Amino acid sequence: MLNLSANWTLVFGPTKLTLNAGDAVLSIVVLALGFVIAKLLERYILELSSSTTYVWVFNEDTAKMLYNMTILIAAFYSLHLLGILAYKVSGTSLSDILTALVVFYFSYLLAKKSRDYMLMRTTPEKLPEVQIKAKLLYYTVITFAFFLSLNIAGLSGRLSTIIAAAGITGIVLGFASQTVVANFISGVFMYFDKPLKIGDAVRIGDVEGIVNDIRILSTRIQQWDGTLVRIPNEKLFNSNIINLQKYPVRRAEITVGIAYKEDAQRAIDVILSVLDEEPHVLAIPEPRVYVHDLGNSSVNITVWAWVPSSLWVGQNLLRSKYGLLQRIKEALDREGIEIPFPQRVNWFAEPIRIRVENEGKG
Repeated sequence: MLNLSANWTLVFGPTKLTLNAGDAVLSIVVLALGFVIAKLLERYILELSSSTTYVWVFNEDTAKMLYNMTILIAAFYSLHLLGILAYKVSGTSLSDILTALVVFYFSYLLAKKSRDYMLMRTTPEKLPEVQIKAKLLYYTVITFAFFLSLNIAGLSGRLSTIIAAAGITGIVLGFASQTVVANFISGVFMYFDKPLKIGDAVRIGDVEGIVNDIRILSTRIQQWDGTLVRIPNEKLFNSNIINLQKYPVRRAEITVGIAYKEDAQRAIDVILSVLDEEPHVLAIPEPRVYVHDLGNSSVNITVWAWVPSSLWVGQNLLRSKYGLLQRIKEALDREGIEIPFPQRVNWFAEPIRIRVENEGKG
């Protein structure tokens, strides 16, 4: 018969662990009971997921998370009954270390679950903006959980001491993290400023393309040739961002040069007739065509036309801008209006004599 008042001593090198038989039996019962409750809870959540409309809450992932949490709580309490959690590692009790790990782990699960829920519940139109919100929430919860776990484990003060004692290493890490912090803060400011969103066509310096992704530290632009450009958020925040699709329509501008001998008004009328037949050019606001500049070799005529923004970017330029240029060129050719090539007239102060020599005698 088992004596529940008996004590057992386990020796692990210099460490001695004394266990009470009654506490050992009770810890086994608690662990077994926790396992049974975890299985019942998991089965209930799985059955509920097939009948509820709140599938984002009650699903297989939630069942697995609650199962693991119940097992961990039962295991912690069993170790507490045995007195094992009272032992310390480098001045910190096992109880504090394990509690910190559990807090961080379930905070990570909560952050991930919340992020997935936000993305799943949003409409396709609002998805780019919600993606940024979800990322901010995710990283905020993870950062808070990290420092909270350090504090629970009693390592926050020790971590500060280690960083201070590092001396030069701490200074180097400080300078290295300065850029990371600047990019993070710039990313937060850009979220509230909203100069662009995923899917927008933008021009940033010499980079032009579609916003592929907006992250906490950087933004990725897919250029028209298929290459991907990563721009740090600090640089992006301090740059002039031209959003080519912020509004549904935009004004397109084309310059056409004609010869000085041609009638400018006639050329303008020909171009306006082409714009009237162009399906992508809006009637209101009406197109404007005017003489903009008297160049070295041509009279430069500027064309203003309002077009859908989506048609005046990337590959769509082939059937919008470049197609319109071709039709204007063909119309001017039909009317006999010359588009000149660069010419230069040279004037000399004195007459030039040109001598022509016949090489052969006939």
